[in-house]
Amino acid sequence: MLNTLKRLVLEEEGQGMAEYALILVFVALVCIVGFRVLGNQISDKAEDIGTTIETETP
Repeated sequence: MLNTLKRLVLEEEGQGMAEYALILVFVALVCIVGFRVLGNQISDKAEDIGTTIETETP
């Protein structure tokens, strides 16, 4: 059992997974902040595009 605990502490395979998880969390936070800051502008632009498509469709 002691050997198993030593192996778990010394192995570095999980380190890569943890780094990818941290990067994923960082990207998600950047996206959330970006949508919060630009949310109204994005919504207005999408509405403008929808209106343009609606009025120009034969």
